[in-house]
Amino acid sequence: MQIIETKEELRRQVEACKRQGKMIGLVPTMGALHQGHASLVRRAVSENDVCFVSVFVNPTQFNNKEDLAKYPRNLQRDAELLDSLGAHFMFAPTPEEMYSAEEMNTTFAYDFEGLDKVMEGKMRPGHFNGVVQVVSRLFYLVQPNRAYFGEKDYQQLAIIHQMAERSALKDTFGDLKIIGCPIVRQADGLALSSRNERLSDKEKKIATNIYRILSESVKSVKSAKSASVEAVQQEVIDAINAIEGLEVEYYEIVDQSTLLPAKDFSHAIGCVTVYCGPVRLIDNIKY
Repeated sequence: MQIIETKEELRRQVEACKRQGKMIGLVPTMGALHQGHASLVRRAVSENDVCFVSVFVNPTQFNNKEDLAKYPRNLQRDAELLDSLGAHFMFAPTPEEMYSAEEMNTTFAYDFEGLDKVMEGKMRPGHFNGVVQVVSRLFYLVQPNRAYFGEKDYQQLAIIHQMAERSALKDTFGDLKIIGCPIVRQADGLALSSRNERLSDKEKKIATNIYRILSESVKSVKSAKSASVEAVQQEVIDAINAIEGLEVEYYEIVDQSTLLPAKDFSHAIGCVTVYCGPVRLIDNIKY
């Protein structure tokens, strides 16, 4: 596997792949890679001729500088894992290589058509502006045929789908396919996340209650024990908050396509953010 640190070298490698008619798969990441990322890379390697993985902690999507500073980083370990998975290129730029000073200090302008006004967007103003900024730049630089994202960041995935499908961008990105991949969990149900590295062993055990309670709510709905969306939503919030060490920031049951509040469970997904100690965890479950 080759490690690339500059946009110019990345362009050279992409152009060489394009000249040879190779299908390109891209897996954008912020590093601190785990088996959830590995599942994306394995799929990208199996479905394309060449696999590019970006490892870049994107500063423009953090509205909390302390959170940015604490985000786990281990480039050598990431490179070793990607090499073992068969990735062909790792793109690991610095923020200064990725952005100009003006770009670093200016909020990226983008019309989300309301997708940024709920859940994560509501709690983290400007977060998705930074996400779209970095992902659109990676699409432009790598020109992938397929790009792979985990479904744990469900709202992010919905926004990236919207961005790639806009007619104004199709001329830039071509026939790019966005591939959403299932959440990878530990045996106890905890969704794999780079932020899990910041949890103590005790907190990791406590955090397993998040998925347990989400799963119980789905069973409850299927057995018709809970009637309304609002009731189930509140039941989940109350159940999680009853666990010492957990505090819900939000739990919303929304339509899988529009992210608007669901009226029933026919096409619904429940999206939750929970603080486990100081660590902010996200998860979701489809009804």
